[in-house]
Amino acid sequence: MAAATTTTAIPSPRAGTGFETRKLVAFIAMVFGMFMAILDIQIVSASLSDIQAGLSASADEISWVQTSYLIAEVIMIPLSGTLSRMMSTRILFTLSASGFTIASLLCAQATSITEMIVFRTFQGFIGGAMIPTVFAASFAIFPADKRPIITPLIGLIATLAPTIGPTVGGYLTEIYSWHWLFLVNVGPGIVVASLVWFLVDFDEPDWSLFKEFDWLGLAAMAVFLGTAEYVLEEGPANDWFDDAAVRYAAIAFVAGMILFFWRTLSARQPIVDLSAFGNRNFATGAFFSFVMGIGLYGLTFLYPVFLSRVRGYSSMMIGETMFVTGIAMFLAAPIVGRLSVRVDPRILIALGFAGFALGTWQASFVTKDWSFNELLVPQILRGFCLMLCMVPITNAALGTLAPNRLKNASGLFNLTRNLGGAVGLALINTALNDRMDLHLERLREQISWGRDVAVSTLNTMTQALGPLGSDASNGALAQMARIVRREATVMAIGDVFFLLTLLFAAIVLLTPLMQRPKSTAGGSGH
Repeated sequence: MAAATTTTAIPSPRAGTGFETRKLVAFIAMVFGMFMAILDIQIVSASLSDIQAGLSASADEISWVQTSYLIAEVIMIPLSGTLSRMMSTRILFTLSASGFTIASLLCAQATSITEMIVFRTFQGFIGGAMIPTVFAASFAIFPADKRPIITPLIGLIATLAPTIGPTVGGYLTEIYSWHWLFLVNVGPGIVVASLVWFLVDFDEPDWSLFKEFDWLGLAAMAVFLGTAEYVLEEGPANDWFDDAAVRYAAIAFVAGMILFFWRTLSARQPIVDLSAFGNRNFATGAFFSFVMGIGLYGLTFLYPVFLSRVRGYSSMMIGETMFVTGIAMFLAAPIVGRLSVRVDPRILIALGFAGFALGTWQASFVTKDWSFNELLVPQILRGFCLMLCMVPITNAALGTLAPNRLKNASGLFNLTRNLGGAVGLALINTALNDRMDLHLERLREQISWGRDVAVSTLNTMTQALGPLGSDASNGALAQMARIVRREATVMAIGDVFFLLTLLFAAIVLLTPLMQRPKSTAGGSGH
C-alpha cells in the first residue's frame, strides 16, 4: 500500500549498542504517559456511584463516564500511526500528554453529567495516542539485546494499569474525593509533556502527508469503531437488538465498516495501513492479543462482580483483594524477560494461556464463602500469565516488522487488545445474565412450597425475625429471595469462569499457527 511506501523510515537500531541517557529518560516519560492513559479506563469504575451523586446523574447516564472514554480512545489508537508519521513522535506525544492533562483538569471541574461526558470523550481521544506510540518507539529506538528489559516493562505497564485502576480509584475517592480521580493526572501530565518535548528526537515530521489525509476514511473509522464499542457496551444491558438505539448503532456499524474497508483498500494514503496483517506473525499475534484482552479486562470485571454482589465488599476492599494480581505481575516481569530470549515464544504463549485456563477453571468452583484465600491462586496465575502472554506476543507480532511499518502496526496491535476487552465484557455480561436467569428459574422450581426443606427454612427465618405476623413473614420471604438470587449469581459466575476456561484452552491449541521469529532484532525485518 501507499502508506507503507511513503512513510518516513526510522533508522534501525544496531544490536549491541547501549542505552543513551537522553533516550532512556524520554522513553520512561512516555511509558508513564501511557500508564496514565490506560489507568484512566478503569480508575473510575469503582467510584461511579460517588461521581453519580456529585453530578446528580441518573443510573443510565453515569455509565457513559466510562463508555465515552472507551469509544474515543478506540478511535484514536489506530489513527495514531498516521498522525505520528505526519507530526513525528515528539509533537504527537506532547500534544497528547498536554491535552490529556487539560482534559483531566476539566473532568475534575465538571458540574454536570453532560460536561463530564464531553470532557471524558476529549480525554480518551487525545490521550489514546500515547499508548501505541510507546510500543512503536520501543522497537524503533532500542537495540535487540535490550528487548528483555524494555518489552516486559511495557507489558507490565499495559496490563498493570487496568488491573490496579479500581484499587487506585477506590483509595483516592475514599481518602479524598472523586475529583482526585482526575486531578492526580495533572502534575505528572505536565512533567511528561515537558520531558517529551525537550528530549524526544526519534524521528522527523512529514507534513506532506497532511495534503492526502483521508478525511472520509477517518469519518468511516470513527463510525465503525465508535458504534462497535457502543453496541458492545450497551447491548448486554438492553437486550441487544430489542433496544432501538443499539439496533440503529448496529446498522451504523455495518455501514461504517463497509465504507472504512473500501477507503482503506482504495485510498492513495489510507487512514490505517492494514498491510501488516499480511505478516503471519503479526496477524496471529493480533489475534492472541485480542484473546488476551478478554482475559485482562474480562477478569478485571468479573472478580469485582463476585466480591461486590456476593461478598458485599466495598471498592477499597475489592482493590485490596485484587492487588495480589499486580504483585504477581511485578514479580513475573523480570523472569519472563529472561525467558523471552531463551525459550520459543510459542511455548511461552501456550504456557500463558494454559495458566489462564487453569486459573479460571479453579475459579469455576466458586462458592458464596470464597474470599481472599480462595481467590489467591487464581489471581496469582492471572498476574503471572498476563506477563507470560504479553511479552512474547508483543515481540513476535512487532519484533520483525520493518521500521516504517511499526507505527501503524502498533496502533492496530493495541486496538485488538482493547477490542478484545470490549467483546469479552459484552459476552461475559450476556452469559452472566442468561445463566443467572436459568439458575433462578431452576432454584425457584426446587424451592417450592411443597418441599419440606424450603418450608422449614422459611419458618426458621420467620421465627428469627420476631413474633408470627405479616411483617415477619414478608421479611422472611424477602430474605429467602435474596439467598436464591445470591446462589444464582454465584452459579452464573462459576459458569462464566468455565466458559473462559474453554476459550483459553482452545487458544493453547492454536499457538503453533505462529512462526518462530527468525530474528528478534526489532525493526530489521522487511
